[in-house]
Amino acid sequence: MLEVLGRTSSINVRKVLWTCDELGLPYAREDWGLGFRSTQAPEFLARNPNGLVPVIVDEGFVLWESNTICRYLAARHGRSDLLPVDAQSRARVEQWMDWQAGELNNAWRYAFMALVRQSPAHRDAAAIEASRDGWNRHMRILDEQLTRSCAYVAGAAFTLADIVLGLAVHRWLMTPIARPQLPAVAAYVERLRQRPAFLQHASKGTP
Repeated sequence: MLEVLGRTSSINVRKVLWTCDELGLPYAREDWGLGFRSTQAPEFLARNPNGLVPVIVDEGFVLWESNTICRYLAARHGRSDLLPVDAQSRARVEQWMDWQAGELNNAWRYAFMALVRQSPAHRDAAAIEASRDGWNRHMRILDEQLTRSCAYVAGAAFTLADIVLGLAVHRWLMTPIARPQLPAVAAYVERLRQRPAFLQHASKGTP
C-alpha cells in the first residue's frame, strides 16, 4: 500500500491526500512534522534531505515535492483526465501547478505566517501589507483565468491544477485579510464544493 508521510495540517500533504481520493487509491499515512515526529530525524532525512512533508513511498519508490507527487500518482494510475497525455494540454495543467508552487506561494507566505501561524519572525507591518497586496494581485490573475475558462483552472475539465489551487484558494478565503470580490473565484469554489474530497481535505488542519 502507498505510504504518505506527513501531518494533515499541512496544505501540501492535503494535496496528495486529495489526489489519492480522486484516484480511489488506498494509502497508509504517518504523522510527521509540527507536533509529531521530527522531520529532522535521520530516518526522515534519509527519505527527504529537505526535511519537509509530504513524502511518499510507493513499493519502495521514495518521492518528495507535493506537486510532483500528484503528477506521479496521476500518471502511474493512468488518469489522463487529471493529467492529460497531449503535450499542450498537459503543459497547461503543469503551468498552473508550477505557478501555484512558485508565484502564488511566494506572495502569501509572509502574511500567512504572521496572521495565521502567529510567527514571531513575521511581525513587520509593512511586509504583511505587501504580502497581502501581492496575494490579492495573484488571486486576481486566477480570477481572470477562471473567467476565460468558465469552469476550472486549465479549461472545462477538473485536473490536478484544481487540486493544488483549490486548496490555495481555500487558504486565501480563511486567512484574516481584506480581500477583493472575485466573482469567478467565488463560482469556482462552489464548483469545488460539489466534490467530496475537496470538502474533506479543505476542512482539515489550518487553512
